[in-house]
Amino acid sequence: MYSLKFIRENKDVILEAVKKKGEKVDVEKLLSLDKERRDILGQLESLKHKRNEKSKEVGLLKKQGKDNSALIQELQSIVQEIKDLEKKIKNTESEINKLLRWIPNIPHPSVKDKPVVIREWGEKREFNFPPLDHLTLSESLGWLDFQRGARIAGSHFPLYKGFGATLERALINYMLDLHIKNHHYVEIFPPFLAREECMFGTGQIPKLKEDMYIIGEDNLYLNPTAEVPLTNIHRDEVLDGKKLPIKYTAYTACFRKEAGSYGKETRGLLRVHQFNKVEMVNFTLPEASYNQLEILLGEAEDVLKGLNLPYRVVQLPLYDLSFASAKTYDIEVWAPVSKKWLEVSSVSNFEAFQARRTNIRYNLNGKRDFVHTLNGSGVATPRTMIAIMENYQKPDGDVEVPDVLKKYLR
Repeated sequence: MYSLKFIRENKDVILEAVKKKGEKVDVEKLLSLDKERRDILGQLESLKHKRNEKSKEVGLLKKQGKDNSALIQELQSIVQEIKDLEKKIKNTESEINKLLRWIPNIPHPSVKDKPVVIREWGEKREFNFPPLDHLTLSESLGWLDFQRGARIAGSHFPLYKGFGATLERALINYMLDLHIKNHHYVEIFPPFLAREECMFGTGQIPKLKEDMYIIGEDNLYLNPTAEVPLTNIHRDEVLDGKKLPIKYTAYTACFRKEAGSYGKETRGLLRVHQFNKVEMVNFTLPEASYNQLEILLGEAEDVLKGLNLPYRVVQLPLYDLSFASAKTYDIEVWAPVSKKWLEVSSVSNFEAFQARRTNIRYNLNGKRDFVHTLNGSGVATPRTMIAIMENYQKPDGDVEVPDVLKKYLR
């Protein structure tokens, strides 16, 4: 969260960020509560000084054998006033913290009002036969069973079968190996559950709480993305600045309710409540973070280049930025039968926003400050599977396997 001092000194910047990201937090009320809090602190300081002086007078009168009952009564009144003000400031700070939680990250100046297509890669598939969409293909090949998946967990929980399950596993292993061997990431296999403070730290809550799956009795959240556990690995730590950037990659199953998502756009693998994803998280020095963002983007693009799937990179506009992001690129893969660009990866720079919430700092030559955190999904598998099925389908209704995945099928 931003400090109250920063918000006071940069009120217009904060108001603009709130407006651009469509948040409804009352910044004026926050600043009013902050002034009230500072006024109370001033009163407390004055009263505590007065209490200490009166305590000395009470002690002196007692030592002299004089009547100090009136002074004791006055002292008790001051003590009670201090208690009342301490209670009041506690309530004020509670209200302040509720509002602070809703202050979003400030967008980077390079973010535009409209989406910007940065580049496209690859050739779009043209068919000389009637192509099938991914849902028809997956059902005819027996790769996916949505009806039986629904029996087990409800709708939008896909069940992969046979070669479909094998191909899904191959895709995960391919991405992990690419990031570990080619991009020099450290592999992590994290817990699939996270505490509330970890979810808050990365910005998933309070903004996206309704989309999260929660184990109520333990107050644990199912990971919506491996970004949560990977970022929180260094929670409350001071990192050696000379060892930055630190780069972690991990596979996790991801769980999201996707509240409000209905209709034909939810058919098949387009929008599901459980999906697999390989994530990349970087911890960097502030001055290096935007250069690292471009490197991270290239690493995510390498996944689709290896699969030889046409894609484009889009810089998200202000209104599409997440609560925690300062700048985000989406990578969208082309689905030639659906004739749609499907978002399969988001690459974001959160600057120090998450680090402030998780208290992750660095030390470099005696200087201590918050690190910058970056996140890139190494391409979520459901929509990548759609693209593979539609781009690699053959006239006989079968699907060719991309060459980079074949070694994982043995």
